[in-house]
Amino acid sequence: MTTTVTSPAPSAPQDLKNPNRGLKTRTPGEGRMAAMLLSPTLLVLALVIVYPLISAIHQSLFSAESGLDADGFVTEGEAFVGLANYADLFVGESGRRFLNAFGNTTFFTVTTVLLETVLGLCLALAMNRAFRGRAFLRASILVPWAVPTAVSGLLWRWIFQSDGIANSLLGSEILWTAEGTASKLAVIIAEVWKTAPFIGLLVLAGMQIIPEEVYEAAKIDGAGWWRQLGSITLPLVKPTLLVAVLFRMLDALRMFDLPFVLIGPGKESVETLSMLAWDESNQLRYGSASAFAVVLFLYVAVVAVVFVKVLGADVTGAKKLGSKKRKATRSQKAEATR
Repeated sequence: MTTTVTSPAPSAPQDLKNPNRGLKTRTPGEGRMAAMLLSPTLLVLALVIVYPLISAIHQSLFSAESGLDADGFVTEGEAFVGLANYADLFVGESGRRFLNAFGNTTFFTVTTVLLETVLGLCLALAMNRAFRGRAFLRASILVPWAVPTAVSGLLWRWIFQSDGIANSLLGSEILWTAEGTASKLAVIIAEVWKTAPFIGLLVLAGMQIIPEEVYEAAKIDGAGWWRQLGSITLPLVKPTLLVAVLFRMLDALRMFDLPFVLIGPGKESVETLSMLAWDESNQLRYGSASAFAVVLFLYVAVVAVVFVKVLGADVTGAKKLGSKKRKATRSQKAEATR
């Protein structure tokens, strides 16, 4: 006698209707608790970021003026000028200084970040290898990044002075801290020396999570070191590298303290937008200073948007979270159709 055992029909339609079934959902109470816990941080951010930004935009619409009242006394105040401060950025002496500072800022950002990326990648590759003394190498590489920028500027100013170490080694009398190309080169050298370890550290963190089995499989397939670098290492550390480059570009666009300490204020060859805004505010021209600051903020915002939207830099980790959710959904659908 043959006995037939029938299994219950799978509940595929119900599972397919709700592919997110089994995933943890957030209740309204948890959302309110999260907002309550984040409110102090959001309040601090509003005080230190949103309010100064709104204040700078408001101040950029005014200009300081002085005159004589009906009694012949000198009066000072601010008059609403609208977008006149922004229009002055492209005409006259103010426009010339702005374009010069904008060019210096862009030049320093592109040059230093490019050199720091190449050097930081080389440092990460060196620190990722297993050899005796690797811990000492990692610690020594991070020393320049740990030095405060003002101290670093004073150190390199001592190196680049007329009778300093740089001229002694080169056997020349180059005026590194004066106007000209030499001052630009001095700023680039000092900036790359200080911040290249930052990129190296972040790229090293990305290399540490690459499974060793991937390299072993590549070696079995006959891939050499250069092939492994181009096909495994660089593609897998690309997200980390993009975030590191983004952070460095945003920091370089706001460059102020290093050229200010190393070369000094008022030097056209190294004057950046931050230095120009500081000089304008130091001359009590707060309207134009605020206009420079707002333009710099927009410049930084545009660069950030390009990196996040166009180049795909995952700053918040949302792409990884979305990928995990999609994998969980696909696995649940596969289990439901079995």
